[in-house]
Amino acid sequence: MADPKKIEFTNRKASYEYTFLDEVDAGIQLLGTEIKSIRAGNVNLRDAYCVFNKKGELFIRSLFIAEYKQGNQFNHEERRTRKLLLKRQELKKWEKKTKEKGFTIVPYRLYINERGFAKVTIVLAQGKKVHDKRESIKQKDNKRALDRAKKYL
Repeated sequence: MADPKKIEFTNRKASYEYTFLDEVDAGIQLLGTEIKSIRAGNVNLRDAYCVFNKKGELFIRSLFIAEYKQGNQFNHEERRTRKLLLKRQELKKWEKKTKEKGFTIVPYRLYINERGFAKVTIVLAQGKKVHDKRESIKQKDNKRALDRAKKYL
């Protein structure tokens, strides 16, 4: 039953923009054409973000899942708000943390697990300052230079 082609999408921009403090995997409530489109590889996490509603439920907004080509009139809206599935205890803990100054919840990775369900790895994040971003770039450049040096040795 394990699929040889692993389906996984990451938001690489998020690790540059934010410092990750905590992470959790959550289920996502999808329609039939959405899961088919994910399996076809038509997903973009770049602009996605998470918000709580008044009932304490967590939703992901602005997650782009392209329309399924064979979906005809039953197709889904591309950037609709989708509910994330987490235990109530965890939701309360994360809601309390997001009310603190400077914390946000960012979807970092979307993947299909071994049972065939779509999961989203969400992270509790704090925005980086400009000097932190420069440090990230410097570390990335140093790592690239070391890898090149090892290649020629």
